[in-house]
Amino acid sequence: MIEVRGLTKRYGPKTAVDGLSFAVRPGLVTGFLGPNGAGKSTTMRMILGLDHPTSGTALIDGRRYDRLRRPLTRIGALLEAKAVHPGRTARRHLTWLAQSNGIPPGRVGEVLDLVGLESVARKRPRGFSLGMGQRLGIAAALLGDPRVLIFDEPVNGLDPEGIHWVRHLMKRLAADGRTVFVSSHLMSEMALTADHLVVIGQGRLLADTSMARFIAENARTFVRVRTPEPERLRDALATAGIEARQGPEGALEAERPPAGPAELAARIGELAAERGVVLHELSPQRASLEEAFMRLTHGRVEYQAREG
Repeated sequence: MIEVRGLTKRYGPKTAVDGLSFAVRPGLVTGFLGPNGAGKSTTMRMILGLDHPTSGTALIDGRRYDRLRRPLTRIGALLEAKAVHPGRTARRHLTWLAQSNGIPPGRVGEVLDLVGLESVARKRPRGFSLGMGQRLGIAAALLGDPRVLIFDEPVNGLDPEGIHWVRHLMKRLAADGRTVFVSSHLMSEMALTADHLVVIGQGRLLADTSMARFIAENARTFVRVRTPEPERLRDALATAGIEARQGPEGALEAERPPAGPAELAARIGELAAERGVVLHELSPQRASLEEAFMRLTHGRVEYQAREG
């Protein structure tokens, strides 16, 4: 388990992390989201003892990182895949890490095989592609078979097969009861991977909730309807307590919380049939993680481009 309590980090007049508190629990993949400059990397570095907080604490199973014996057996992390000695082969790099933490040497071959790098184990990482470097970084994180794992942009540079592999790896680790904390800018991938979300903006906590609740609370779910008789359909929907507002391209956007989009679409179809109203389109529009994230973090982006 990871516990962050009142964590604050200032660099001169700039506050990168501002009184942040949350917990990352075992058995779930917890996504860590925020705009660029939100303080995600700084927070992860403080959890791992790479940066010292101005105030507050970050604990791993109740202890600070610098108080852990053989830390790679307690927490594994991928923050910067290129943080590898250029003169060592992939196997020697992992062997050195294993020796420094009392990890049996046989574990090196196991993780190389797990991440698909056994065939290049004797090559130096400076010749690796970005995706191969990511795999080596994941191997290092898994080396000590830790119960707590932190991954920063783990699918960066991976091909579709690699992305699919990482997604299922995260889920397997969580299903095994491990604590899995993942930061990524790929909303579509995070939506498929994470069970829970911690969202920050400008160093402050914006949300700490399940994926489903986050989307439900921060994005619209509605049914898009197109008909040549919009007024007749509006009247029919109004009698059933369904709100319909004008949408783009002459369509109507209908809502009736807490009904789900599929249930609402079926009811609209029934009402249209009862009134003899012709429908050209009846399509449920489900809320997305990207839409929810953009709505919540709007105005908390450090660098924002203008639309041309």
